[in-house]
Amino acid sequence: MKKLIILLAAVAFMASASLMAQPKPIEYSPSATYMFAQRDTCDLFMDVYEPSPGSETTFEGKEKPTILWLFGGGFIGGERSNPKYLSWFKLMNENGYRIITADYRPALKGKKMGFGLFQLIPTAKNTIEACFEVGVQDCFSAVVYIIENKDALGVDPDNIVLSGSSAGAMIALTAEWELVNRMPNAEVLPEGWNFAGVMSFAGAIMSNRGKPKWDKEPCQQLLFHGTEDGTVFYKKLQVGKLGIFGSSALADRLKKQNYPYVIVRFAEHQHDIAESMLYLWPWEKRWLETNIIQGHKRIADEWTLDPSLPSWGSATLDSLY
Repeated sequence: MKKLIILLAAVAFMASASLMAQPKPIEYSPSATYMFAQRDTCDLFMDVYEPSPGSETTFEGKEKPTILWLFGGGFIGGERSNPKYLSWFKLMNENGYRIITADYRPALKGKKMGFGLFQLIPTAKNTIEACFEVGVQDCFSAVVYIIENKDALGVDPDNIVLSGSSAGAMIALTAEWELVNRMPNAEVLPEGWNFAGVMSFAGAIMSNRGKPKWDKEPCQQLLFHGTEDGTVFYKKLQVGKLGIFGSSALADRLKKQNYPYVIVRFAEHQHDIAESMLYLWPWEKRWLETNIIQGHKRIADEWTLDPSLPSWGSATLDSLY
């Protein structure tokens, strides 16, 4: 019972968002905006940020991938072009990468989120639904739109890296898991299609099916996580088939199945890694160039204690719900 309470409390924490002192926001506008899906509750849009004029869009003769970005926000909020992301979008554009940032429905918004003993199981189920069903469905709808409009968008569908922060990273990792295992949500995508890679900033897979397992080799994955993250669980906690599998646990699972991965573990950091994209550019650059563009199946497990990396705390549940 104690283990179950700890697990469900951790599940509840996964719905929280980070409270961070970010670099000063900049003004930076997308090149274009498109509606890619209509739902009963809202329309879903994507913003496209094209590579900066004069930037190098190839590396050693190969086209750089498009980054499909999913924002964070605890499944209750967030926005696709949040001002705190814009400095990173600009950096990526200046380095020749196209960014497409897409909406998804905040499926926990308005839901009663209780954290008492008898409320945690419904809370856990709501969180799984928000990611496993709603978030992944909307992500795949964005992919379908990109594939169907590849010529107008100038995007190679076989050269897309899915990336996200916190809740968005959870959706990204879960989307790849569902796609490789051809779960029902993935039926909207072409048979055999996959992302070129997944780049996760403090993500996890939350499962009611036991430990994540990939039926065939997934795309290459880059996992960033703070070792002290109590918001999106860094390790794993499992009771029966219900579990939270953070970056450390996912790296273990990928290693067990002999699949390539890169994980960077930031000692003494919490959920701040979820929004440290700008500061993590050197790691992103190496992985994108080596693993994705050159196609090397480089495996790396890095533990780093870097005093130069900014650190900040996380919001409490009471501040969110």
